[in-house]
Amino acid sequence: MASSSKPFPVANSITPFWRTEPDTLDSYRSTATLPPTTDIVVIGAGYAGASTTYHLLDQAEPFSRPSIVILEARQVCSGATGRNGGHLKPDVYNFVGTVAETHGVEAAAELAAFETAHIPAIEAVVAKEKIACDLVVAQAHDVQLDEAHTEKLRKAYDTLLASGSEATKTAAFTTDMEAEMVSGVKGAKSCFSYKAGRLWPYKFIVGLLKKCIAKGANLQTNTPVVEVSKSENGWTVKTERGSIQAKQVVFASNAYTSGIAPEYANKIVPVRGICSRVVVPNPPHPLSPTLDSSYTVRIKEGIYEYLVPRPDGSIIIGGARSVYVQDLKNWYNVTDDSRLIEPARHHFEGYMQKYFHGWEDTGAYMDRVWTGIMGYTTDSLPHVGRVPGKEGQFVVAGFNGHGMPQIFLSAKGVAQMILKGTEFEETGVPAIFKTTKERLDSTQNTILSASHLKETETEAKGPVVDAK
Repeated sequence: MASSSKPFPVANSITPFWRTEPDTLDSYRSTATLPPTTDIVVIGAGYAGASTTYHLLDQAEPFSRPSIVILEARQVCSGATGRNGGHLKPDVYNFVGTVAETHGVEAAAELAAFETAHIPAIEAVVAKEKIACDLVVAQAHDVQLDEAHTEKLRKAYDTLLASGSEATKTAAFTTDMEAEMVSGVKGAKSCFSYKAGRLWPYKFIVGLLKKCIAKGANLQTNTPVVEVSKSENGWTVKTERGSIQAKQVVFASNAYTSGIAPEYANKIVPVRGICSRVVVPNPPHPLSPTLDSSYTVRIKEGIYEYLVPRPDGSIIIGGARSVYVQDLKNWYNVTDDSRLIEPARHHFEGYMQKYFHGWEDTGAYMDRVWTGIMGYTTDSLPHVGRVPGKEGQFVVAGFNGHGMPQIFLSAKGVAQMILKGTEFEETGVPAIFKTTKERLDSTQNTILSASHLKETETEAKGPVVDAK
């Protein structure tokens, strides 16, 4: 669609399970041509773009709603949101424990509480707007198979408990045989169990967008933005179908943000992941542990899979980093979701039989596999708020593959900033999410250092690779 030297969505992306029932909104355009002017342009029709628009129109008085145009490069929810695990799972001890070390226990507790608050927030909006998206709130099990990682997480968990983190208190911790019994995972060394949600992300986003359109939002799919430049009264948003003059612009463009907001180059990096759907011809024996819970199975630090059971009996499984993470060209700075990560193509075959007690004779097999492009940040934290030095520009992007329990309320905060001029610090969004010049000037890269890669950070830099 655009120069491969910048991160732009590619054509002909693989169809994920979530997009197998496309809605009438999928390639929808509210008007045949782009309106020449608007109050706000929201770039991206995934979770961040739909949520920001929803909150803008929900918070505004009916007689003073801003005019909003949502621009989407491909189809509705065709980016990371339509390709993830559908796992609305807060983190109350894991990365939060790392945040306690780097930013203090107060920041960690704020983050854990913020993520936990997403479950009732999503439950409330799904009920209010009557969105049929298979939302289930139930138990989640985080299972560790490595002793060393168990010890690291136990220390973080204990530190957060001692500091009074209320969200962390909701997680029960078990070890060894008890962990194996609770989780049903073979060889479990430990298990954290707490509440999480799961849903059909595409249907949730479509539901939000329909409410936005009913309140006057103009949705334009298959309309890639190629440039945003200063104009006399705000910003000129140039697309492949013409330009729009806007007073304010929201970059809800996740992995692709730096293609149109250059200050985020090498700060929000496209990272390719892989996900699958497994079907189960013969459900496990009634006395075996049932898969009523969602899971994260951590083989060792940084290497894990997530499992999300579906109402139809199938299971969404993603991850597989263990088989491709050492080869950067497979995933780092990659925008091509039209191709699989070849070393991981068959990784999820036999997964349930290998890891779960009582699943040996289920015949569970993978019936679909796909890739998706996530926006990872070089300090592991999302960029939310006013774009530094760009009056009237806002960003809600860079969620490191963990956007489900972070985006909806981050977007609510940005909507307050746009509508009411609210300061970031008054929005309830974690302080560590604030996009700042200091963060943009930093040279650190936690994406690479955290992955224990053989390659150096220097080798990884450069133009985006559309890996074959």
